[in-house]
Amino acid sequence: MNMKTFFLASICLGVLTVHAPAGERYGQRPPVVLSPDLTAPWVTQLRQPGTAHGAGRIVRQNRQAQQRQQVNRQRKATQVASVRQKARPAGQPKALAINPIYLPQTVSYESRHKPGTIIIDTPNRFLYLVEGNGTARRYGVGVGKPGFEWAGTHKVSRKALWPDWRPPSEMIAREKKKGRILPQFVAGGPANPLGARALYLGSTLYRIHGTNQPWTIGGAVSSGCIRMRNEDVVDLYERVNNGTKVVVI
Repeated sequence: MNMKTFFLASICLGVLTVHAPAGERYGQRPPVVLSPDLTAPWVTQLRQPGTAHGAGRIVRQNRQAQQRQQVNRQRKATQVASVRQKARPAGQPKALAINPIYLPQTVSYESRHKPGTIIIDTPNRFLYLVEGNGTARRYGVGVGKPGFEWAGTHKVSRKALWPDWRPPSEMIAREKKKGRILPQFVAGGPANPLGARALYLGSTLYRIHGTNQPWTIGGAVSSGCIRMRNEDVVDLYERVNNGTKVVVI
């Protein structure tokens, strides 16, 4: 090859090299992978080990999604706590644990009364459901405050679920003198002072009933009725029938 031919060939190769596309010079370019957090000021283009051309792999977590999940969890926890919180009148403590002695339990109890009889020990704030074999199911109760105590024997004349409450005229007048106006009628429900269940005693105005003030169990707090925690009166309600003998001592 003479010098002229070599010079012309070199020029041709140089032109081809200058104008060759970038893709032919560098091979296949790595894929561009956007971060899942579109507010990020960069683009993630990390090479995944074991691949020929470095397929993109997202390594940055979506912080906004995590924050939303955390907020949703906190909101759900707050809602659950709100549902579980018991309603209380203004001024009452947020939490007042009941003495464990007043929780339902089976105890030794000798009695001359037949199984199924209800015995209410007002001085000690206990209600016993006689089971026989020297045992009884015992519940804590609230009883009549000073001046409203009573004793006697009656039978359950009626049972009611979520009973309505109609305060007797004597109670309305008595409370009015104290500056407290009672309603003429309160429909059954969680805000009703009679609670979830009621067992009416003979033809009297007295009842064994639930309460929307469970922290009062174990005290002398009522106008003569026997009050129980809603859970406990529901349990008792399922165990006794109309005609059950009730002895108040």
